[in-house]
Parts: sequence; structure tokens; C-alpha cells
Amino acid sequence: MTDKINIAIVGLGFGAEFIPIYQRHPHTNMYAICQRNTASLNEVGDKYGVERRYTDFEELIADPEVDAVHINTPIDDHAWMSMDALHAGKHVASTVPVARTIEECRLVVEAQKASGKKYMMMETTVYTREYLFVKEMLDKGELGRLQFVRAAHHQEMAAGNWPAYWPGMPPMHYSTHCVGPVLALTGKLCEWVSCLGSGRVDEKYARHYGSPFAVETAHMKLKDSEVHAEITRSLYNTAREYIESFDAYGSERTFEWTQLEAGQPVIFTGEDGERVPVPDYAHLLPEPIQPFTTGGVYDMEGEPHMSFTQRGGHGGSHPHLAHEFVMSIVEDREPFPNAVESANWTCAGIGAHDSALRGGEIVRLPEFTLI
Repeated sequence: MTDKINIAIVGLGFGAEFIPIYQRHPHTNMYAICQRNTASLNEVGDKYGVERRYTDFEELIADPEVDAVHINTPIDDHAWMSMDALHAGKHVASTVPVARTIEECRLVVEAQKASGKKYMMMETTVYTREYLFVKEMLDKGELGRLQFVRAAHHQEMAAGNWPAYWPGMPPMHYSTHCVGPVLALTGKLCEWVSCLGSGRVDEKYARHYGSPFAVETAHMKLKDSEVHAEITRSLYNTAREYIESFDAYGSERTFEWTQLEAGQPVIFTGEDGERVPVPDYAHLLPEPIQPFTTGGVYDMEGEPHMSFTQRGGHGGSHPHLAHEFVMSIVEDREPFPNAVESANWTCAGIGAHDSALRGGEIVRLPEFTLI
């Protein structure tokens, strides 16, 4: 490709953090932004110097100049927006999860196949510096034989002022931050899941979705693998600092991501453990967007300035996510994770909650997520 890809960002809360990355990426033009609230839309547009602005999503995807949309909207909007954009001939990146139901996941996969466009779920965990570090160790053989993987995502949301769809959400319905790294490390898909619910949330949370559990813990059977995985998820009434963590147990060495947000992971050799610093892996990215892996203050051209703060959020994953999506288009290849992988990761959590409601009964993932 010689022309730059015209990117449109939909949803400008979390989504606004990607604007300066696309502005600096050598293969993209930060073409348009979309948000329902006109005042917020104009505030962000003025702040970052984006001239093309939409309050209506359907008008945005009808614009023939838009090549790709990056969706950062509430969860219930992910599926229909992804499908509409794919059917309109746009490449799609969507924040997690793919959808709220297995049927919606199926429709997104079908829309991607019918359109021939790229679809990527922007799972932050598999592009964090910690994940890239342990993946490099695994690829180099430093762990030895991989024996077991597990991950956890804990977040006490009871004290926050969250949108109406969050209170009482089943923990595993938002589980890709712990499903993603264990499946990505093994390079496998989840075949079936068995999950138990533990504890109880307050009735004011339980009544929203009919989900009583404070914590849900699942075992995942991976397809064509001798290694299997364990994941744990909590959202309400479980006292815990926010953490997304994962562990990889090998025959020679073991990696355990810190259980505190600001700490360093531990590498075990035998029974001896050592905390180790983790590099930012900026060298994997084009030079103009490398600063976004570690945070700092930059202007919309990526130069040091006080116009906004780019925090290197989610373990420095944001520029890696944007780069993977863009390069899948430039190189005409599948992004990671692609539509099927994204659906598998999402459906693993949906199936896990279903299993918990049935007392741990095995729930097999649908065939469309396994091919």
C-alpha cells in the first residue's frame, strides 16, 4: 500500500488515547472521530486537531473515505457496530469483548468472512510489556516445556460511579483480560470450559443479571493441547486492588506476574525466585510511536508538550494494538487476535458463566469459534 489508511475512532473516552498514536503512525491518517455528544465530540476534536467529526455512526460508515473504524463504545454496541461497519466495507478494530452473547459473536464472525475485511478485538493483555516478555522467554525455550497457564482479573467496582450496564455484570462476561493471555501463550483455542461460582454479591447487584457470584473460577480444556488453563474473575464485593495477572509454569523456569499493580513479575528457577525488570518493547514499533509504550506528555505530533497526557496505558499495549491492526491491513494478513480467535476468547467467558449457573457442568464452545 502507498496511501495512508484513513482511521475513524468511535467512542472518545478510552478511545481518545489512540488518537495521537494513529496521528503518528507512518501508515495511517487520523481521519475522523465519532461521538453522540456534540460538546464532547468538539472538545476532543479541537484538542487533537481532528477536523472530520460525526455524531451518527451510520453516517460515519457511509463515508467512502473511511477505511477502518476503531470502536471504543459501551459493550452492548460492540456487535452491531462491528457488523454494520464490516458490511459497509470497513476494517474493524473493537475494544473487548466481541459481544454479549454467543449468537452475536457468530454474527460478527460471519460478517467478517462475508466482507473480507479485517476484524481485530483489541485485547490489551496480549500486548502488554509483561506478556511480550514472557512470550519472548517461551519462544526462546527459556521456560522449557510449558506445563500450565493461569490468569486472573480482579476489580472491585462497588465504589465506582459506573455506567448502568456494569452493576452486577457476571464476572466471566468480561473475562478476555484473563482468557486472552493463556490462550495466546499456548497458541490454542478453548474447546470446553467448566466453571464454579463462589461467594455472593449484594442483592442490588445480583438482580440486574441474575448473577449471584462474587468470584467465578474456570478450567479451560484447550483444543489439541496437553496444556490446559485456569482463569479467575471478580467484579463486585471482593476486596482487591485492580489487577490483570497471568502465570506460565515451565519445566525449567516459571513466570508469575506480580499481584500488585506497580510491582515487578517474578521468575522462578527451581525454588528460587527473583523479581525482574520488564522492558517496554518499544523496539517492535515504528520509531514515531515508540514513546507511547511508556507514557509521558506529547502533543498531537508526538513531540514533548503539555497539551495532553498519554500514559502508556494497559501495560504499554496501546501502540502495539494499533500497530498490529494497521499492519494486518497494510500486509493483507490476519490480525491477532482475528475474528474467530476473538470470538473464542469471548465465548469462553460466556460459556464459563453458563457453566457456573449449572454447578460446574462442562460447556462446549460452538464450532464457529474452533475453525
